[in-house]
Amino acid sequence: MLIKKEMIVRVISGAHSGMEGKVLFISPKKERVIVEGVNLIKKSTRPTQDNPKGGIVEKEASLHISNVMVVQNKEVSRIGYKILDDGSKVRIFKKTNEETEIQ
Repeated sequence: MLIKKEMIVRVISGAHSGMEGKVLFISPKKERVIVEGVNLIKKSTRPTQDNPKGGIVEKEASLHISNVMVVQNKEVSRIGYKILDDGSKVRIFKKTNEETEIQ
């Protein structure tokens, strides 16, 4: 996966396009991500010992990974790989060829 947890991403298509947030969870098999504060849904919860009344809770739903791009210096960019002279592989932003801080 090119997008990692804790990265800041922007939604590029769909009903929530233009919204930004931090990646909270990634599901590589389903190719979906959960972004903080984006694609909120209302979910009914049953009464439990922690929440005796139950009720309606707002939480983030997943988005397809193709609908988000990484934000770098207020611009969106794709992620790529570059092999250095010593043989190590680093992740780079394709737009500026800078290395990412999250490896």
